[in-house]
Amino acid sequence: MTRSDAPAPDTIAAWTRLVVASRVLLDRVEARLKAEGLPPLGWYDALWELERADAALRPFELQERLLLPQYGTSRLLERLVQAGLVERLPVEEDGRGQRVRITPAGREMRGRIWPVYAGELRALVEAPLRDGEAAALAASLGRLIVAARRVT
Repeated sequence: MTRSDAPAPDTIAAWTRLVVASRVLLDRVEARLKAEGLPPLGWYDALWELERADAALRPFELQERLLLPQYGTSRLLERLVQAGLVERLPVEEDGRGQRVRITPAGREMRGRIWPVYAGELRALVEAPLRDGEAAALAASLGRLIVAARRVT
């Protein structure tokens, strides 16, 4: 890459800080959940998507909502089933297919995780930003997501 091909210094700084911020913030949330004896954030995300769906989902539908690879979704679902937080249901029209849905224990666990997660969001994102900065950051990141999805 020649110097003229290089991204602008602000672009490089923004990318670096975005990646570092993501890692640091996720690590802090995960550490707090662990300290409280709660499961990892990925469990919360899956339970939230299943609760929001208000119906059983096919594993590939959950995979799309979580943006995980197929093997990652399969492993996550297996752990959630073993913990009694999710149950598998047969798909009558497809003998090999299955649906998954959140159990009452899964709803209770999601409810236990949320206050800890919400507290970390307030402490790590809301508190350090000034009025309007969270909205501006969300809008900017939204534009990056849209642009990245357009590029093939």
